[in-house]
Amino acid sequence: MIKVFVAGHRGLVGTATTQALASSGKYEIVTRARAELDLSDRVATRDFFMSARPDFVVMSAARVGGILANSNFPVEFLHENLAIQLSVFEAAHASGVKRMIFLGSSCIYPRDCAQPIKEEYLLTGPLEATNRPYALAKIAGVEACWAFNRQHQTAYLAVMPTNLYGPGDNYHPDHSHVLPALIRRFHEARMSSVDAVTVWGTGNPRREFMYSADMGNAIAFLLDLPLKQFAKLTAPDAAPLLNVGLGHDITIHELAHLVSDTVGFKGKIIFDDTKPDGTPRKMLDVRRLHNLGWTAKTDLRTGLHHAYNDFLNRYPTSPSQSVAPQMTSDKRAKQDAVIGA
Repeated sequence: MIKVFVAGHRGLVGTATTQALASSGKYEIVTRARAELDLSDRVATRDFFMSARPDFVVMSAARVGGILANSNFPVEFLHENLAIQLSVFEAAHASGVKRMIFLGSSCIYPRDCAQPIKEEYLLTGPLEATNRPYALAKIAGVEACWAFNRQHQTAYLAVMPTNLYGPGDNYHPDHSHVLPALIRRFHEARMSSVDAVTVWGTGNPRREFMYSADMGNAIAFLLDLPLKQFAKLTAPDAAPLLNVGLGHDITIHELAHLVSDTVGFKGKIIFDDTKPDGTPRKMLDVRRLHNLGWTAKTDLRTGLHHAYNDFLNRYPTSPSQSVAPQMTSDKRAKQDAVIGA
């Protein structure tokens, strides 16, 4: 069997990838929790790779978060992601990894580039300021894939997923992305019987949202590609970059109302236009992936239903008790949703 190391297997993408690979029956899956292996430690990472000798690597370990987290911790988002990437790339090369899929983010593309976003738009304009350190770290990962492929004839592929959501998502009040933040806030509002939820921004930005299981299946599909097809994707004459998404999007305004309906919140939704919107639009051009024979299967309403059920299973009591402090009486009339997309 082919041995695959899934770095970051407990995260949103890592969980979905592990499940997709396990269901195929083709792989021996290797994982390590952070308590067992700190991937930012170059010596420990190299020792692990030389001992485990994985054939393939899925590099989904990263520090991630929304607008607020990126704004508050720019050093950590830059430094931690660079450190993890340097360790894993060096160790993968040293141990002879045959294929690696590096997970980036659609935020690597210029803030105001043409839509839908093609892979060749990378580095053609300024980045969105609110998450620039994270984006630069991920761009460095793309460049690392290309550099290793050119210099050492490796087969490292950088895939850029759109906004992801699903089971195992992060619902932290300050560090989550837009969709899980909305799920949590609307659920808390419903449980606390508040009258309104305030969402950061105008509601006008457009985003596409892909269910995490689809992302896991896309990674499994790419790892399963025949040698010649995978080699073509990682040929050294161009950046080995591939978008993974849906190819269609909705506004944050539409998303907020869809999440509100899913959760059962009946109050008012207020959009605070004094707060940042982030990038106006991020819809990926996914024709290259479609031409390989893969498309996403889960529609947003179905995915939201599954995601909310997962949230309820993970937080069976009221979030005011399980994931957030109890609101005092003067805060019960309205809640703010700190949204980052």
